[in-house]
Amino acid sequence: MLDRYLHPGVKPVLNRLAQAVDRPGISPDGITLLGFAIGVLALPFLALGWYDAALVAIVINRLLDGLDGALARRRGLSDAGGFLDISLDFLFYALVPFGFALAAPVENGLAAAWLLFAFIGTGSSFLAFAALAAKHEIDNPGYAHKSFYYLGGLTEGAETIALFVLCCLFPANFTLFAGIFGALCWLTTITRVWSGYQTLKALKR
Repeated sequence: MLDRYLHPGVKPVLNRLAQAVDRPGISPDGITLLGFAIGVLALPFLALGWYDAALVAIVINRLLDGLDGALARRRGLSDAGGFLDISLDFLFYALVPFGFALAAPVENGLAAAWLLFAFIGTGSSFLAFAALAAKHEIDNPGYAHKSFYYLGGLTEGAETIALFVLCCLFPANFTLFAGIFGALCWLTTITRVWSGYQTLKALKR
C-alpha cells in the first residue's frame, strides 16, 4: 500500500548510491547475492535470540535490495536479474518468520506458520498475475520502475519490512504482530485474486 508513495522519496537516494558504486566488477546481480547472503544471517541471529543483530541484517538486506535495482536501471534492466531478485526476496521474507519460530517454537510456532501461510497467498497471487500480465503486455504505470508487473495491496514490501522491524524491536509481541499482519495479508490476497481475475477475464471480451 505504501510502496508507490515511498518510492519517489527513496529513489533519488538510491540513485546517488548506485552512481557511487557503479564501477567495473560491481554488478546488480552481485549486489543481489550479497544482500541475500547478509539477509540469511538473520535466520541464525533470530534463532539465537540476537534480535538486534537480526535487525541489522534485515535492514542491510533491504538497503542492498533497493540498491541492486537502482544500479540495474542505470545499466539496463534484465529478465535474469529481475528473476533472481524476486526469487531471493521471497526466500528472505520466509526465513524471518521461520527464525522467530526457531527462537521460541512453543510460543511462536503457530504464529509463524500462520504468517508463512499468509505469505503463500500474497506471493502466489502476486507472481501468477505478473506472469500473465507479461503475456498480455499489461502495463502498470504506478510501478514502472519494476522489471515485472507489480500488483499492489494492503501488505507490500514497506509494510512487511515494518513488521520485521517491529518484531525485532519487540520480540515478545511476535505472535500479536504476526496474527494481525497475516490477516491483512489474506485481505491483500483476496483483493489481488479478485482484481486479477476480473482484469484477465475482461481481456477475453
